[in-house]
Amino acid sequence: LEETIDYVQNRNQFGNLASKQLIQSKLADMFTKYNSSLSLCYQVANCLDNDDYIPEMISMAKRNSCENALEAVRMCRDMLPQDVFDYEPKKLWDHYYKDGIYFIDHHQSHAAYAFLNSGYEKSDILAIDGIGSKYRCVFFDKDENLIDLSDKLPIGWLWNHMSNLTGFGTLGASKLMGKVGYGKYSEYYYNIFETILNGPITEKKQKHFQHIKLNNIDDLAHTLQKFTIDKIKEFVYPLKSCDNLCIAGGVAYNGYMNEEFTKHYENVFVPPAVGDEGQAVGTYMHADCVINNNIHKSETFAGIEYDTLEDEWPYRYEKADYKKIAQAIADGKIVGWFQGKSESGNRALGNRSILADPRNPNIKDIINHTIKMREDFRPFAPVVLEDRYKEYFDTNSPSPYMSRICKVKSDKIPGVTHVDNTARIQTVNKEQNNKLYELVREFDVITGIPMLLNTSFNRHEPIVETPEHALRTFKRTALDILVINDWIIRK
Repeated sequence: LEETIDYVQNRNQFGNLASKQLIQSKLADMFTKYNSSLSLCYQVANCLDNDDYIPEMISMAKRNSCENALEAVRMCRDMLPQDVFDYEPKKLWDHYYKDGIYFIDHHQSHAAYAFLNSGYEKSDILAIDGIGSKYRCVFFDKDENLIDLSDKLPIGWLWNHMSNLTGFGTLGASKLMGKVGYGKYSEYYYNIFETILNGPITEKKQKHFQHIKLNNIDDLAHTLQKFTIDKIKEFVYPLKSCDNLCIAGGVAYNGYMNEEFTKHYENVFVPPAVGDEGQAVGTYMHADCVINNNIHKSETFAGIEYDTLEDEWPYRYEKADYKKIAQAIADGKIVGWFQGKSESGNRALGNRSILADPRNPNIKDIINHTIKMREDFRPFAPVVLEDRYKEYFDTNSPSPYMSRICKVKSDKIPGVTHVDNTARIQTVNKEQNNKLYELVREFDVITGIPMLLNTSFNRHEPIVETPEHALRTFKRTALDILVINDWIIRK
């Protein structure tokens, strides 16, 4: 890492007109030599201060990471007993436990993570994603029986392939979902999806997909969302065995689907780390429950507490005053918000966030173009005081983990209202996140609007983790103010 960064920072040894190709060639050699990780890729890219290099370095890092991961999988397969690979659960708490090895299925892990964090005594559970070790989608009823829906409901697989087909990459389903609101229903695409699910569902490249007409990606996305909900109603709704439902797996990031479930179940719980990022803790929770008869609930904010070292900051700073910060946001300033431990899952829930005024109809374009540097069509979410959300959003329960997309009832918050008049809401109360709650409350006192725009604190990179990451992103973007714990930093 040091050698690579030294080279990048001193690249002018080749002269100010050093070719981009020469720099990339040198970096490619180093990435291959050191089996570079994505973390190294981002660190080097940020040294360059040039976003043009980032996609190419990510590509190099992914190639190396995939090769290393495949080798690691081969090694694990050689080390594990055959019984592990023959394991097939019938109920939620089934497991393999022998010679110090505790093993459960991928979808059991998703299910345990959601159910044990829900606090429900009994619940239906839907674990739905692209692929696991044996399944693509399973349903557990209130009696913990496993029902395999993989052949009927390979929705995650379909979203991944359609995302790749439309140019967003295999794991770009969230971007494709951002297109849903712009499109309209297409019978052509609906029939295509029916035809695909009636054929073989495999991990091989689907070369025949290239014959699908892509004359309107918006309509494809909109129709895929309708198709998803129709299939949920067809295959999941009839399995309902109680009034509670827990959802996990990558498809559980689909906020439209989650909101639809609230119309069929009295209580719906979607935890923060619903994708594979929750696998490790889900497996631990399952084992702790089975072996120790202990129900472990994971922390929403589970990162590291960092020393701020404010004396080393290259900016002037002062003690944080929430009234001043709220007033600055009301005056149009955009704030980088860094507090305590980072969030679990892919959503910024108020500890690694960018905050802005939801009343500003132009704020989406401003943040997308000057800070996030991402696609124009992608919307931003509101964080709203839990006791006020029903005034602005047509939904029947709080959404603390930004997991549901619902209709907006007010015209006062255009900055967080998507083109289809929806928003992916986060509700907040004092117990969940006191500092964020107090800031939103102060903004409400000033403006009469009990919410802020909340998006992840990053730009072409993972969400910032350390104070150093936050300072670097603050420097490289049009953020006006940075708040790190109890300090306000200005440029």
